[in-house]
Amino acid sequence: MEENRKKSASGVSSLVLGIISIVSALFYYISLPTSILAIVLGAVGTKKTGTKLGKAGLITGIVGLSLCIFLYISMVIILWMANNY
Repeated sequence: MEENRKKSASGVSSLVLGIISIVSALFYYISLPTSILAIVLGAVGTKKTGTKLGKAGLITGIVGLSLCIFLYISMVIILWMANNY
């Protein structure tokens, strides 16, 4: 019984970390670690139990990571273009 809780806890924590990474995408020091942890825990949760929570955590972690990277690349391009004019 206790073993099932540990397996399902990784899926739930992955989903929570993925949501946090999406909400805090502007703050890279919060978004990057939480999205990486969400991806890792989502992969572990999906591999062990195959639940939808693990898959959802994996997807939200990937979305949070890509959103953070996209925002910071956009900011660098905008600042570079503003300095060239």
